[in-house]
Formats: sequence, structure tokens, C-alpha cells
Amino acid sequence: MQWWHEIGNALAAEFSDISDIAQITRISLRLTLAALLGGVLGYERERKGKAAGLKTHMLVALGAALFVLIPLEAGVSDTELSRIIQGIVTGVGFLGAGAILKSSSEEHVTGLTTAAGIWLTAAIGMTVGLGREATALLSTLFALAVFYLVPLVWEKPARRIHTRDRDDEA
Repeated sequence: MQWWHEIGNALAAEFSDISDIAQITRISLRLTLAALLGGVLGYERERKGKAAGLKTHMLVALGAALFVLIPLEAGVSDTELSRIIQGIVTGVGFLGAGAILKSSSEEHVTGLTTAAGIWLTAAIGMTVGLGREATALLSTLFALAVFYLVPLVWEKPARRIHTRDRDDEA
């Protein structure tokens, strides 16, 4: 019977990283908000038929938040946290690079906006994980403005220029 007691104590020790209701509330709020904000950006990308959609953006934001939240909860120094953030930025850069494709027959590159969106989603996730929820929310709104408003402003003049170029060739 003694070994059952030892197993119980070992299990209790393994699951003791969340010590009180305030800590579980803070962790739950940050992880949920990171996933939701990532999901908002991912939903917009998925609606436009892009490869990295809802689930990808949610997971990137959630992972980035977790990568900074856990070291903060463990009490790492600012220097160590800085190295963790550098690693996230680099790692997500590689993830985004996988979304960029260059056509061999033309000088056409696709996936740059998707890669930048994934990178920004990671930054928003890190921001939430660091406890800067209002900044993360504001950043998400700015990202949505870029996704929705810039095409409205930019595509119309670009179409006119492209049409004018075709008329000049004829």
C-alpha cells in the first residue's frame, strides 16, 4: 500500500504547476484569447481560400503564447525570455517561408501575405502570453484593417494601371 501513496504523491507533484485559482484564470484567459485572436485572422485568410487558415493561425497564436507564458510563470529572467522570443520569431519565420512559392516560369511569388500573416499571428500570440492583452487586441484590429481595407484601396488603382498597360500594347 505504501507504493500507492508514493504514486499519488508523485502525480500530485507533477500536476502542481498551477497553484491557485488566480493563476489558472490568468493562464486560461491568455491561452483562450491568443487562440481567439489567431482564429479571427485565420478565419479571414480561410474565407479568402488561403492555405493557412483558421486552425493554423489559432495554433500559431496559441503556441507562441504558451512559449512565453510558461517561462514567465516559471520566473525566467528578461535575458532568457528575450532568447525565447528570438527563437519563436525565427521558428515562425521558417514556418512562413514554407508558405512562399515562386513560379519557375514567371517572376510571380505567392504566399508572402500568408507568411507575413502567420508571423504577425505569432507576434500577437506572444503579446497575449506576455500579458499585454489590449495591445494584442489592437494589433489584431490593425491586421484586419490591412487584410480588408488595403485591397479596397490598392486593387482599384492597380487594376486601372494594368488595364491601361494592356490598352497601350494593343
